[in-house]
Amino acid sequence: MREHVRDATKAHQSRGLNAVALCPRRHRMVLSLVHRTMGLLSQRAVLEKRARGRCFYDEGMSVSVSAMFVLVHDPDAALGFYRDALGLEVRADVSSQGFRWVTVESPGQNVDIVLSQPHGGRSQTEGDALMALVVQDSLQAAIFRSDELDSTFERVRATGAEVLEEPTSQPWGVRDCAFRDPSGNLVRIQEQR
Repeated sequence: MREHVRDATKAHQSRGLNAVALCPRRHRMVLSLVHRTMGLLSQRAVLEKRARGRCFYDEGMSVSVSAMFVLVHDPDAALGFYRDALGLEVRADVSSQGFRWVTVESPGQNVDIVLSQPHGGRSQTEGDALMALVVQDSLQAAIFRSDELDSTFERVRATGAEVLEEPTSQPWGVRDCAFRDPSGNLVRIQEQR
């Protein structure tokens, strides 16, 4: 089987196509499967289809979340929830042209949560439209994880946060609770398993 893949790769390279550069492991498996079972598609057709696809990456590459934005109408009220109730740490607090962007982060996790005002950097119409989505319950801010859901729930509730759902086992297999932040964003906290 290895010789078959090697021969197919050489055939592609002789046509000026580099099968290995496209997506080494996955591409070899596809070629092998096509050659063994179908025999109908030409090698060139397989490569052209793959080239139009999404496989131009280095197999060692990793992608992770760096930052997420949560729309808030009042950064100070948002800090009362995200910092004081949830226990996130403030990493940055930037003001510009009358607006603020406050970056918070969970201790031990390298994901920035930027609390931003909807009108910052946007037109009045765009900002109003975004804030309308938040208060209509159309946007979910985040789902957090806790290893002690019940005590986390009680701590957040004690700060006066609006409770939407007490800790509950959900039909989709998690146990979680829900709050609304001061701007109206839905925030869920699920039990770490």
